Amino acid sequence: MQPGRILVAGQDGAFVIKLVGDVRLTLCTTLDEFFDEMFSVEGFASVVVDLSDAINVDSTTLGLLAKLAIKAKDKFQFVPLILSTNPDITRVLQSMGFDRVFRIRQEPLLNDEDLGELPVLDASEEGVRERVLEAHRTLMGLSESNHAKFRELVSLLEGQCF
Repeated sequence: MQPGRILVAGQDGAFVIKLVGDVRLTLCTTLDEFFDEMFSVEGFASVVVDLSDAINVDSTTLGLLAKLAIKAKDKFQFVPLILSTNPDITRVLQSMGFDRVFRIRQEPLLNDEDLGELPVLDASEEGVRERVLEAHRTLMGLSESNHAKFRELVSLLEGQCF
């Protein structure tokens, strides 16, 4: 399976984040740090998340994306757009309640030539554990069924020291 990558572009406060391949928790630090940088840009205006070239998106990544959408709504009063052309990924998004926090469109970007790849950041095991916990707590907050799905995992991670 193609390893995960994160491609990004930004101009005048508008950002595109494209997740490619098998996107897993190994990229959670990179993604979370980029979100912080993006939101700190003066004149931040919008963000589009493109999943059209994603093969798999794990629950940690989904939790971070949910966090992104919630923060965009709370801090900037807009609902981000997520592009998903893979019916399996779209079903997962809808089953997790992403239609409550994102506008979901099932069409790809026309052109991604201007996107640059984010370098993968190193993180401590404790840092990754905290991001995984936060991501899954965010997913749990989206719906009752998510709460039931991730309750045991979150309890396990809360009691676990790496």
